[in-house]
Amino acid sequence: MTDHVLRKITPVLLAGGAGTRLWPVSRRTFPKQFSSLTGDETLFQATIRRFVGPDYTRPLVMANEDFRFIVSGQLEQMGVSGATIVVEPVGRNTAPAILAAAQMVAAGNPRGLVLVAPSDHMISDAVAFSETVMKAAEIAETGRIVVFGVRPDRPASAYGYLELAEEEGDFQMVRRFVEKPATDHAADMLARGNCLWNAGIFLFQAQTMIDEFRNHTPEFLAPVQASLDLARRDTNFLRLADAPWRELPDRSLDYAIMEKSGNIAVSPLTCPWADLGGWDSVWQETVAACPNGNAVVADGGSTAIDCQNVLLRSEGDDLQVVGIGLRDTIVVATSDAVLVADLKRAQDVRLAVDALAAKRRKQAVAFPRDYRPWGWYETLARADRFQVKRIMVEPGASLSLQKHMHRSEHWVVVSGTALVTIDDDQRLVSENESVYVPLGAVHRMTNPGKVPVILIEVQTGVYLEEDDIIRYHDQYARPVHPRMPVDGGGAEILPSAAQADVNSAAHHVS
Repeated sequence: MTDHVLRKITPVLLAGGAGTRLWPVSRRTFPKQFSSLTGDETLFQATIRRFVGPDYTRPLVMANEDFRFIVSGQLEQMGVSGATIVVEPVGRNTAPAILAAAQMVAAGNPRGLVLVAPSDHMISDAVAFSETVMKAAEIAETGRIVVFGVRPDRPASAYGYLELAEEEGDFQMVRRFVEKPATDHAADMLARGNCLWNAGIFLFQAQTMIDEFRNHTPEFLAPVQASLDLARRDTNFLRLADAPWRELPDRSLDYAIMEKSGNIAVSPLTCPWADLGGWDSVWQETVAACPNGNAVVADGGSTAIDCQNVLLRSEGDDLQVVGIGLRDTIVVATSDAVLVADLKRAQDVRLAVDALAAKRRKQAVAFPRDYRPWGWYETLARADRFQVKRIMVEPGASLSLQKHMHRSEHWVVVSGTALVTIDDDQRLVSENESVYVPLGAVHRMTNPGKVPVILIEVQTGVYLEEDDIIRYHDQYARPVHPRMPVDGGGAEILPSAAQADVNSAAHHVS
């Protein structure tokens, strides 16, 4: 058995990005990698599952501040433990994130193999993909950076291209990278037959990538290493230090390294691949399973009548989308937005996001369901001086100990049992029971059970925004209010019932 088989590969998943071309399902606050677009699992979960096995170490997930709890929650749903979730202070594109991962692996083994993969691609044959990776590992162990390419079947302008050089033994080198060419240029490259789509998946030895940065963009090395040296553990996250990270250029790996290096080999992917970069890609991946291949119906919420080349998708259980006599059309409906577009204009959906942002519409960036470390909430109704929310609290989870200066709240438990603290009073509130939280009361809700708690919250007051929170304690290490009371030793002063709540929550979460 050869050494490369014995050595495990460290998968590095890139979990950032907004995915605006899949609006309204994908938005800045909840991008496409965390959605189920073509199956039961999310794209992120499907990517993680490809790297669960004897050939791989536990993954590194590079995520930003906004997505860290979504990542940990989806890993928990899969039963995957031990992943390192690295939190970037601010987005700086892929180059700094990949260098940070290489430096982390190199600290333990400079020759350790690193496989970088986006978390929003679709690869339907995981076995064939892994076989391709294992063959490419032999090339990576010679000191090459391996980029994975896809044989193009059309002159797509949405992808980057790899122009191939002559074969060198058992593999080919990359002559140059071509970033999203115009359609006519892409057609010329397709006709020449020496180009592949760039899948954005890279395999290399950790020290090889560090050396490439040293040779081509050395300005990245010190800030990334400093951010790692000053990183701190925060529950199950590794937080990179803020100050040095902010010094870094905002640059992709392609621009920083790949377009400058002469050390790039290519490994063609022999398995089906799609980056799902637009609704036309989703249509292509799902149309074959639909009647007559004419219409895509995502679930029982969509109905096509006399339609052809149509994507119909409903994201709401009670929201029906019906198309009649449509041709080459995309219709995607969520609870707060509807997209209707020509299938040929799928790549222009981002223009809708720009237009809504210019009008300051929340639908441009915010998803109706807002995810928190303890679960999620969504607004059901809102008008002057009142707001109604549906809230889900995960088993063992707890909202922060907090108070509001401008609103009071009524909680009605729909299912499960909540442990509620209001000042010095603590009680269990079960299904069909309610509790009132007066304005200014210090309060918290904890789910001590083993099933989710669902409740309806009615807020009343003159100001109902989320920043009306004075947080006194939080088990997820989110910032607490600078004016929180402390005793002489610096410990938090909590009401007696609240302290019992903290202890109870810690018991159930541990």
